[in-house]
This record gives sequence, C-alpha cells and structure tokens, in this order.
Amino acid sequence: MTRTPISGLVAAFVFSAAAMAIVTWGFYGSFSTIPVMVSATLWIMAIFCLVLTYVVKDRRKEGLIGLDRSQLNPMMVTNFLLIGKASAWTGAVVGGGYAGIGTYVIPNLSMLAAAQADLPGVLSSAAGGIALAVAGIILERACEVSPPADGESIG
Repeated sequence: MTRTPISGLVAAFVFSAAAMAIVTWGFYGSFSTIPVMVSATLWIMAIFCLVLTYVVKDRRKEGLIGLDRSQLNPMMVTNFLLIGKASAWTGAVVGGGYAGIGTYVIPNLSMLAAAQADLPGVLSSAAGGIALAVAGIILERACEVSPPADGESIG
C-alpha cells in the first residue's frame, strides 16, 4: 500500500472547492442555513484519529504490537491505517467543499444576512475538514512499518 500523496489531497481540496464554488455562486439562495454543529463530526473524527495515533505510537514504543492478547494486533493497526487514509481524503473533499462555499459567503457578508449567519458554520466546517485531513495523514504515517533491512527476513 502506498502513502497518501499530499499533492493528491491538495488537488482534491482545490477541485472540491472549485466545484462547490460554482454550485454556490449559482444556487446560494436555495441553500439552507449552515449551522456550526455541521462541523462536529469532522472535529470528532479528527480527535479520534489523533487518539488512535497516540495509541499506536505508544504501543510501538513499548513493543506491544503483536499477536499476544496483551498486545495490539497488527491487523488492527492496519485498520487504523485505513481509517487514517479515509479520513485524509474525506477531510480534503469536505473541507474543500466548505471552502468553496466560503468563496461566496465571505464577499457577501455586508450584503446578505444569510451570509452572516452561515459564516461561522462555513469556517468551522472548512477548518474541521482540514484538521481531519491532517489528523488522517498523521495517523496513516504512525501506522507505517519500515521495510526490513538488507539481509533481514520478512517472516
């Protein structure tokens, strides 16, 4: 499995932002209000990824990853790696979408009461998406195992 490319995440963020900006500039009047609580799931998942990162790093440092009952199973670490990958991509796409909405909301703050009401939700959701992407990358990197040294057997 390859590392999640940062350039790919940035491209997904920019594409999502551009697509959502086009939709928002055309149909903002049809949108419902964007409350701050919309971002709660993004922030909770970012914190969850950081907690998993701490668990994995702590277990690796103490040598407690293995197949014993008292150890963290390597397959569970692999599952954590996949959670990190999925979180990184989700954060990039969702954060980009809210950043795209921000391209309409921020310039129209002085003219639209709806834009003023949506600003906190848009900013917290965009920041939550970026935080989730960063936390996902950190978790993914924490779950990686270095390849064996030359002459060392794999199994």
